[in-house]
Amino acid sequence: MSNPRRAFLACALAAALGVPGSPAVVQAQRAFTVGQVLGSPFHSELVAAPSGASIAWTSYERGLRNIYVAGAPAFEARRLTSYGEDGGQELTNLAFSGDGAFVVYVRGGDHGANWAAEGGLAPNPASSPVQARMQVWAVPVAGGQPVPLGEGDGPVPAPRSRQVAFVLGGQIWTVEIGGEASALFFARGRNHSPAWSPDGRTLAFVSDRDDHSLIGLYTGPNAPIRYLAPSTSRDTRPVWAPDGRRIAFVRQPGRGGATRPPLGQAPQPWTIVVADVQTGAGREVWRSGGSLADSIPRTLGGPNLNWADGNRLVFLSYHDGWPHLYSVSAEGGSRPLLLTPGRFMVEWVAMAPDRRSVLYNANAGTEAHDVDRRHLFRVPVDRPEPAPLSTGLGIEWSPLLTADGRWLAYLASDARNAATLKVRPVGGGDVVSVTSGLVPGDFPADSLVVPEPVVVKSPDGLDIHCQVFRTPSGPARRPAIVFAHGGPPRQMLLGWHYGFYYSNTYALNQFLASRGFLVLSVNYRLGIGYGHDFHYPERAGSRGASEYQDVLAAGRYLQSRPDVDPERVGIYGGSYGGYLTALALARNSDVFAAGVDIHGVHSWLRPPSEEVLAAAKVGDGLAEDDLLQAARVAWASSPASSVGTWRSPVLLVHGDDDRNVQFAQTTDLVRRLAAAGVTYEEIVIPDDIHDFLLHRNWVRVGEVTAEFFERHLGGK
Repeated sequence: MSNPRRAFLACALAAALGVPGSPAVVQAQRAFTVGQVLGSPFHSELVAAPSGASIAWTSYERGLRNIYVAGAPAFEARRLTSYGEDGGQELTNLAFSGDGAFVVYVRGGDHGANWAAEGGLAPNPASSPVQARMQVWAVPVAGGQPVPLGEGDGPVPAPRSRQVAFVLGGQIWTVEIGGEASALFFARGRNHSPAWSPDGRTLAFVSDRDDHSLIGLYTGPNAPIRYLAPSTSRDTRPVWAPDGRRIAFVRQPGRGGATRPPLGQAPQPWTIVVADVQTGAGREVWRSGGSLADSIPRTLGGPNLNWADGNRLVFLSYHDGWPHLYSVSAEGGSRPLLLTPGRFMVEWVAMAPDRRSVLYNANAGTEAHDVDRRHLFRVPVDRPEPAPLSTGLGIEWSPLLTADGRWLAYLASDARNAATLKVRPVGGGDVVSVTSGLVPGDFPADSLVVPEPVVVKSPDGLDIHCQVFRTPSGPARRPAIVFAHGGPPRQMLLGWHYGFYYSNTYALNQFLASRGFLVLSVNYRLGIGYGHDFHYPERAGSRGASEYQDVLAAGRYLQSRPDVDPERVGIYGGSYGGYLTALALARNSDVFAAGVDIHGVHSWLRPPSEEVLAAAKVGDGLAEDDLLQAARVAWASSPASSVGTWRSPVLLVHGDDDRNVQFAQTTDLVRRLAAAGVTYEEIVIPDDIHDFLLHRNWVRVGEVTAEFFERHLGGK
């Protein structure tokens, strides 16, 4: 039986002392450290000034988070903030002030969380004795010290001024940069998503009232708040028409109705409504179909509703089985126009300043295997004529045009180079690599491998796209590791990822390959990039874990390779990947000899609410037997249910302020593993969250993962 304290101390001591792995692995390429491969800056939050040709973004440089700006024609990166320590405080929600003189942002918080911490506490991963807070700030573009605007989140600058609206305590607040913040008004519910009218005189917002939500309008302190086409529905995402006379928004049914069987997937219908600002009257201009594919999109940006030129609305839908852009008249009465036909997905949608075209990226292009990349495109809002803006073997995302329409800015990566900010003239010309000078000299780009695309057949015949990380030199039969991404609506790519978390896991895959392992990154069903049916498979997750067959197929594929030792195959992953890691070890220790489970889900069991239980007892929509069967399936789909067949050692890693996967998922599993005599080790990271806000924690996770696999796979 494993001693949890002893296991924890042994693992921690090994990591601290740098205990080497077996000679078989040590002799493999060891050209760089985890810290070095995680050292290239991660850039995000790219935004354009309201006029001219200036841009701003955030850079994460080995834990140091700062804001940069650059402008035409040279686009030299200039740092605006001077946060000089790895304190784990996010910089998000970047926007230029309406007059372009400041960059507004939020410091602190956990913007990827599924729920707020008890008491609404902001993350404090550095364990500071001073309570961390989430605050809105503004920093002068010309240079100078940041100005605090107040505690809060979601800042939205007003046009052509220095006024900023933000959210605090479920109410909308405003502040003039340099002034004192105050609540703008009071309204029932949890109010959020402020949206200024084009003239800056009226503020639209969402008022969430649990079972329904409303679009409200604030016009001044002496006028009552008005609500646009109020109903029992959930209204969200208000978008102003350019002339300020109408607002378009997304409408979904209010909560309630007959309880649906828990093992099925039900469509999530939605509509687009356009309301008159003066009268408040609204009318439906588009309605989704009744199929599962017609459900409101759950990909990046959701519906991506935008008001375009020519009195048209552009939005994203899965209607034809792929997430595509559509255009429809704001007057209604016409069929939507599919702008981006093809078997690919659309992401990172941005309206051009003149509203006549839309920029986006997609996993499409002229190169083989572009399904596992991203390239940039531009399409007019009134005709399906997409034009490519990038091609090749790289990955491009976050496209935007400067306000003057003359420059295209975007982020790009490839197999060996992490995110770089690039700018080029719209009419053609040289590309400026704005952030290339920020890459540290010890970043091991030349030592990295180019992932190889591989397609593995799942037992039911489904094609599963994977990437192989393998150094050219090494033993004839080397240890191998399956990597399972999280999400699960994610897709790993043939290069550095556009997401912070998955950029880091890509780096860890490179590091493991440099240590002599062959790494197979598997894009199992439930992920994005391969169509609706792949994204929403039957009997997945708590409904039957159908995606696990893809992970098992990946493990057996590795066992079949002539360059892999079939007795030394491991698996690791975080979040949903942690769930699949635990499930693999529990069900198939015969295939997976060891695993690293990072903040994974281990039990799907959830007690039904009193309302659902009461409905079942009276037969409203389902019966008690339905709930019992769903519980049986959820338990059978959980790693905890198969601890009795779990034989392989596991390393469990979890931050105890996780707001995405409950820490209790790991404490419960530890108890079960100890009782069953399963060998386990644990790394608990106090006060950090799901995404590991501290850079040093990412480095530690990479180091202990490699060390664990070297002991359990390299030594056999």
